[in-house]
Amino acid sequence: MENMDLTFVNPPMPKIEKQVIISVGREFGSGGREIAQRIAKTFNLPLYDHNILREVSEEKGVDVKEFAPYDEIPQKGLFYRTVKGYSNSPEKNIAYMQFDFLRAKADSGESFVVVGRCAEEVLKDNPGLITIFILADMDKKVERIMKRYNLDDPRKTYEAILKQDKKRKAYHNYFCEGKWGDSRNYEFSINCSKLGIDETTEALIRYLKVRIANLQK
Repeated sequence: MENMDLTFVNPPMPKIEKQVIISVGREFGSGGREIAQRIAKTFNLPLYDHNILREVSEEKGVDVKEFAPYDEIPQKGLFYRTVKGYSNSPEKNIAYMQFDFLRAKADSGESFVVVGRCAEEVLKDNPGLITIFILADMDKKVERIMKRYNLDDPRKTYEAILKQDKKRKAYHNYFCEGKWGDSRNYEFSINCSKLGIDETTEALIRYLKVRIANLQK
């Protein structure tokens, strides 16, 4: 039997002429933000994450510190406050301002990478949207967060991760029909604990090269 070459060919870098939007959802401590940063750098695309809040606050003439406590936070029952003319729930107002920001960027034809912010739902009708979700095993998340924030208590770190992911889930599920982290709502979900950050990023980049090339046809 003739030997078969099983070498995986790395696809060429596609030329982006038609709009591409890469949405990256992530669990806390999974490395999703770092992976999104690497993807943005590889494809030379702007990355929208916490900087969305800064741009929105500048547009509204508000100190970003007033908005920051409500970023990606679910609405808190009957808690109300007015922020520069925006009444009702501040969590809701700030979420909708960020959604409007993303829609405006998408409507302008810009290609970009976005972390969180319900982007896979907010931009679901955009033909150039590619949706990814990054998860990880709890022990790896604990290890990563302890190292990142120089923590020394695994139990408290574990509890902090559960609390943060609970907030992200509540935030996402409040504004979206699809459930946070449900693989059926993303075209590519991956547990980066199995390959590590570097190889997970490389696997995603190979996939994205092919997906982006197909979008350009």
